[in-house]
Amino acid sequence: MTLMMVATALGWVGAIAGLVAYAMVSRGRWNADSLAFQGTNMLAGVTMLTVAATNGVWPSAAANIAAILIGANAVTSVLRAKKKKQAESAPVLRIVEDAARDDVEPAARPAVSHRVYAEAA
Repeated sequence: MTLMMVATALGWVGAIAGLVAYAMVSRGRWNADSLAFQGTNMLAGVTMLTVAATNGVWPSAAANIAAILIGANAVTSVLRAKKKKQAESAPVLRIVEDAARDDVEPAARPAVSHRVYAEAA
């Protein structure tokens, strides 16, 4: 098996992966900002870049490098958004002061007070 045959096989894999990603978004099965779509597009870009570089088709290679970079940027944005959403939806502890102690004279208060932590809904 020659390098050209391997590159050609990779090219077909990339072309099919790109078409599958496009079809899944077009049919509403994947969102454009999903990791599945962006990952599949990046896989297609890498394999098509390999074919283009092997054959010396530099305009296509450059276009695939751009597609890979755009996909990497999109994946980074999706992961940041997921991380931010998880942080925002995490339970928050808030301090609930002991209100019953406010009416006690300062001399009668214990030296160490306590706090109760409650999970906000």
